[in-house]
Amino acid sequence: MHMEQAIAALRLQPALPVWLLLLLGLLCAGVLAVAAWRRAPGTLWRALAFAVLLAWLAGPLLVEETRQTLPDIGLLVIDQTASMSVADRARLAEQARRRIEQEAHGLHDLELRTITVPEGGSEGTRLFAAIDRALADIPRARLAGIVAVTDGQVHDIPAAPPGGVPLHVLLTGRGEETDRRIRVIAAPEYGIVGKSVELHVAIDDLGVTRGLLGGSPGAARLTIRRDGEPPRVESVPIGREHVIEVPITRAGPTVIDMQAEKLPGAVTDLNNRAVVQINGVRDRLRVLLVSGEPHPGERTWRRLLKSDPAVDLVHFTILRPPEKDDLTPLKELALIAFPVRELFMMKIKEFDLIILDRFQNRGTLPPIYLRNIADYVRDGGALLMSVGPEFTGESSLAAGPLGAILPAMPPESGGVVDGAFRPAVTPLGLRHPVTAELPGLHGDAPPAWGQWYRRIAPMESHGEVLMRAPDGAPLLLLDRVGDPDSGGRVAMLLSDQIWLWSRGHDGGGPQAELLRRVAHWLMKEPALEETALTARVADGTLHIERRTTEDGPPGQVTVTAPDGTQTTLPLTALRPGRATAQAPAAAPGVWQANDGTHTAYAAAGAANPLEFADLRATATLLAPLAHASGGSVHWLAPDGAPTLRRTEQGHEAAGAGWIGLQRRHDHLVTGIAALPLLPAWAALPLLLGLAVAAWRREAS
Repeated sequence: MHMEQAIAALRLQPALPVWLLLLLGLLCAGVLAVAAWRRAPGTLWRALAFAVLLAWLAGPLLVEETRQTLPDIGLLVIDQTASMSVADRARLAEQARRRIEQEAHGLHDLELRTITVPEGGSEGTRLFAAIDRALADIPRARLAGIVAVTDGQVHDIPAAPPGGVPLHVLLTGRGEETDRRIRVIAAPEYGIVGKSVELHVAIDDLGVTRGLLGGSPGAARLTIRRDGEPPRVESVPIGREHVIEVPITRAGPTVIDMQAEKLPGAVTDLNNRAVVQINGVRDRLRVLLVSGEPHPGERTWRRLLKSDPAVDLVHFTILRPPEKDDLTPLKELALIAFPVRELFMMKIKEFDLIILDRFQNRGTLPPIYLRNIADYVRDGGALLMSVGPEFTGESSLAAGPLGAILPAMPPESGGVVDGAFRPAVTPLGLRHPVTAELPGLHGDAPPAWGQWYRRIAPMESHGEVLMRAPDGAPLLLLDRVGDPDSGGRVAMLLSDQIWLWSRGHDGGGPQAELLRRVAHWLMKEPALEETALTARVADGTLHIERRTTEDGPPGQVTVTAPDGTQTTLPLTALRPGRATAQAPAAAPGVWQANDGTHTAYAAAGAANPLEFADLRATATLLAPLAHASGGSVHWLAPDGAPTLRRTEQGHEAAGAGWIGLQRRHDHLVTGIAALPLLPAWAALPLLLGLAVAAWRREAS
């Protein structure tokens, strides 16, 4: 700030109201007009007397002000959004910032304020929003101008220039550029397992004329990768919508990575890539429930399956064994005939899950149909068996073709154990997703579940034992059949009394949750795989989770970023069988995590991130606004930032190689001294003297 003295113009401080002073002036003028018309002597002296009177009543003052001048404020805006990381834009912007700040430091009447434009997320570059926030703390009377260092890709351009001052745009580039991008026009968030979805994409070449820069005249190659599978390449016409068929083969997230071939001369290939994540969901699950003779638990199964709106249930109960022969009329035996051939020959592969509840084969199903069930499981089907005393008899299903795929076999005699017991989870079950953290489990304490009163003690068993009886005998067995990848799965519950939990007996238990998990494990739900590695990106962070049923240290994972950079992260154990790791994931694209056995994929960023929609440095968007403000547009390379000058309002604000910040001449008045030009002590003698002179002139 600088101190300086200034004399203001003459000011009036009337002793009378202005209207009265004007009226008095008119009266004086009238008197003088009459005197002049009559050629009265002394008219001149009277005019002087009236003038002195009016001047005295007007109160003229000579005012001296003490002013404190204020420095002008210039605003420097540095774009630091993701698009500024392309090529050497960040370096050019930093170079321009240092030069402008250095030149502003040498100007004693200018204060330069520097702000940055951070990431705008899905809203793109919000440069003018940052300017508006900064202008809220700057008096408009002191604002000298705005200098924005950016690549020109701004997504909140206002209708009018901000602040009413020149806007100078310094572009981090060498001129208008070319680029290629891939756009995802339509992509479903969900897909039905076993069906295909359509992705609608387009490849655009920006700022170029096709055929001049090489490559195919009207098409570009698009490489498509799905969850690390071998890539496939399709030819996509430039600027036209293209449809990609993607089969959904499993439930859970499927990551699709699409990358267009690079355009020669393009500024970058960052937006040549697009990532889409599609969640595979099952359509209505078709479940076949075959019950044996009626028992209290049959209604529990039916109620559980019918309560799920996503389940199409086909339920049959064998009410009458074929060997029973009495004189009951046929019309009273059953409502409909059991469609054995249709279910177990023609439509068996249409079911996602077959449940056999206390079913025993008393000739109802010929061996060929039981063999079909076994083949159905080997080919990838799912079988759940809940067994009771019928499993140990001569008509046990274990004695037929199904015995080859069952994880437990009954003893030759006996095998039914009666007596109260409380089901327990095995050490493996504490790690397995099917039984881990079931309601009622509290660490090493016994489960808070109700008792059962009957179970089957198998002669031999294999597979994964998740629940056991007090003597260690298996209660819940899971097993894989056939090929580990394409084969099916079998689950056996060696008790027919889980229905007691649903009735709340002895406190009840997690019957619905347990059976739901078992059913979804049988249908290969990814979230219930016992050994798996999963990854997801949320809020710019990569979250990795590893599940295993094996003991040992958590281990580590290797993370591969979209640009190929690899990082090794240690896993942190959360609980038995579960470990996690986290890492920043700001870059858009496909992130990979590998633990040496499994690989997981996660998509970061939207399918069409606004910030990467167009990565060309361009003056097209901001030039109209800059020129409307009286400012200018300059390319930073190769000459660097233009020179900073001070200009006066109304003059040119920019030129070749320089930009101007206006002088606003704002100040603070720190003191005022007023000097009356016609004080009363001087006005009264002068007025009397003129009156006497006029009287003497009239008397002569």
